[in-house]
Amino acid sequence: MPKFSVNIDGDVCKGCELCRSVCPKNVLAMEGKINTKGYTPATAVRQEDCIGCISCALVCPDGAIEIIREDA
Repeated sequence: MPKFSVNIDGDVCKGCELCRSVCPKNVLAMEGKINTKGYTPATAVRQEDCIGCISCALVCPDGAIEIIREDA
């Protein structure tokens, strides 16, 4: 089974939480710290559960999320 990596640009993310709402595996959460623009960005807290559906990246209005397939 392929593994995926979720990369979120914390300086671009505005913390809208749309990504969290569409993730079927609850991989994402809000980071708990404030970025340089005053927002609380999302972060991947359960990276190992990502199935690579890219729903989070597609729904992100700021293009802050990238999903990368890790070849074994």
